[in-house]
Amino acid sequence: MAIKLGLSRNLGGSAFAGLLLGLLFNGPTQAQVTQLGYWLPIYHEDFDERVPGPSAGDYAGLPINEALRLRGDTWDPSLLTVPEHQCKPHPSTYGFRGIGTTRIWETRDPETQQLIKIETHIEWEAQHRVIWMDGRPHPPASAPHTWQGFSTGKLEGDVLVAYTTHLKAGWIRRNGLALSDQATMTDRFYRHGNLMTHVYVIEDPVYLSEPLVRTNGFQLVANGTMAPYPCRPAVEIPRPKGEVPHHDFGDTAASQEFAKQYNLPLEAVRGGANTALPEFMKQFRPAAAPAGQR
Repeated sequence: MAIKLGLSRNLGGSAFAGLLLGLLFNGPTQAQVTQLGYWLPIYHEDFDERVPGPSAGDYAGLPINEALRLRGDTWDPSLLTVPEHQCKPHPSTYGFRGIGTTRIWETRDPETQQLIKIETHIEWEAQHRVIWMDGRPHPPASAPHTWQGFSTGKLEGDVLVAYTTHLKAGWIRRNGLALSDQATMTDRFYRHGNLMTHVYVIEDPVYLSEPLVRTNGFQLVANGTMAPYPCRPAVEIPRPKGEVPHHDFGDTAASQEFAKQYNLPLEAVRGGANTALPEFMKQFRPAAAPAGQR
């Protein structure tokens, strides 16, 4: 009571209220996470690659090096029928590019209300990712690697930014173009009303000659739900024990077939950072005929 009377004696009612509001609202603040909810992928970008799946031998537009090009040549689509490969989830370097509803939610400290983590769950193969928002460091290099990796995040305004390390060897395209376990990823989530744009940058010193940048679109689902995704491997094609579908190094038959099907130069189909540039295709355009011969 003495403290209350003392404050009242020195401050008017409106001044005291202003002081109290200042203490409440001028303390540390934290940006609001706007990406929470259920989201459906929008397949207006790269539909053929993301839904029915890419063609074998199509490496166009990707900054791959010779090592990955050779590894891609060894891939055979029948590998996906091997029981050990049937229930593998997409790694976080590809999961948001796949299919299925995505749920995003947050966890806060019940007393301080400080943001601890943001979690994502993609329905396809039950891909569950944790993005730590409490400032903890990444684990040492010797820590286990997982499909989703270890992610830390921050909010830049209302943009969620995440950085991921400790990934298992994964892939950037579902036709044998792999990633090593040294790959890292930085992704950003931008919300625009009921739409969200996911931008991710992958770096891999083993298989990429420069960072790979991709974008994916999502639409908010009101009152969204999500079902479980049980997966039980089965023998689809009987094979001798230990046999793994594959091609030999340097087998470019798939790339040649894809190039012929779409009337593309083989050099473009074989990929590389330069194949993503508009200038690349100019060298394959036929020269214009002289004016007198048109």
